[in-house]
Amino acid sequence: MSNSDSAAQVQSVDRAISVLELLAQGEAGITEIAGELGVHKSTVSRLVSVLESRGLVEQLGERGKYAIGFGVVRLAGAATGRMDLTKLGQPVCQTLADSFGETVNIAVHDAGVAINITQARGSAAVSAVNWIGQRTPLHATSSGKILLAYLPDDERKRLASLPLDSYTENTVVEASQLLVELKAIAAQGFAACFEELELGLHAVAVPVRGHRGEVVAAMSASGPSYRLSRQRVEEIVPTMTSAAAELSAQLGYFAG
Repeated sequence: MSNSDSAAQVQSVDRAISVLELLAQGEAGITEIAGELGVHKSTVSRLVSVLESRGLVEQLGERGKYAIGFGVVRLAGAATGRMDLTKLGQPVCQTLADSFGETVNIAVHDAGVAINITQARGSAAVSAVNWIGQRTPLHATSSGKILLAYLPDDERKRLASLPLDSYTENTVVEASQLLVELKAIAAQGFAACFEELELGLHAVAVPVRGHRGEVVAAMSASGPSYRLSRQRVEEIVPTMTSAAAELSAQLGYFAG
């Protein structure tokens, strides 16, 4: 693709967004939209046609004006769900952090990595690292493994087959080994990492579900290996699972 083709595509995307922003203010016809954007009507017709095919705009009657479509509601709902997760998850995380004395995070899957969106630190937490917004590897973190374990089979296998970076000698980098572990995680309902991302760091995570029952996030507790031992991990899993169920219920999920 030439630079001119690339620039034209970017311009088309920018104009399409401008159309959506304009229609967000109220209904408008092709001529009106063209006048507002300062482009030819044929250009607007092509843009609106594409947006209409994706459900982002809709025509009101034959040859009538256009309005925002319900496809935008779907996109907005995804963003709202993430904001709700952050808001509702914070007090749940803080309660766990106060109980465990460790750092508790909520992470979501985004483009092949886990992104931390909520964090609470307990009184015994030794690190002042702010994980919010941090992108962490799926295969080397407890949250990431939860997010991987509950993906559709084809997507899980695709991500596991990508080159996996090694962070410590304990990091799982073989796809076959990782897939076996992920199957066990889905069966047992929690994931643990023992010095796989950093030496001296242990973590355990459980799934958080959305209103349709899908796993939308992972809630993890992390701490130094000398305090968050393997035995301690087993001890706190039931409390974490209960807290995740409480948060899932607030998001609209109720286990049958």
